[in-house]
Amino acid sequence: MSRDARLELTFGDGDYSFRLGWGELAELQEKCDAGPYVVLQRLMDSTWKLNDISHTIRLGLIGGGMVPVDALKLVRCYVEDRPPAENLLYAQAILTAGVMGAEDETPGEPEAADEPEKN
Repeated sequence: MSRDARLELTFGDGDYSFRLGWGELAELQEKCDAGPYVVLQRLMDSTWKLNDISHTIRLGLIGGGMVPVDALKLVRCYVEDRPPAENLLYAQAILTAGVMGAEDETPGEPEAADEPEKN
């Protein structure tokens, strides 16, 4: 089974796929001037900065397959135009999945073999 840390979440005006792969995590590190675990710790212990929330969500949308300009539009509308705490749980979930894997992914779990149907 391949672990890609993808989450499907209802966000803003619809359901979206979020994923922070290596490239997105590296960009998050650069944008927030802190490693992914430091950003995650800030999100969890209420020492977060605004960019910790907005960049995590924007990069998660991009990693999930959204065109960057569309991700920026969504973040401007549903993150930057709203109180920061409204999106804190989204950022926590997206970054947690990015660094630890999604909840339904089991590390090292082999794909199930097709079993013959019983008649």
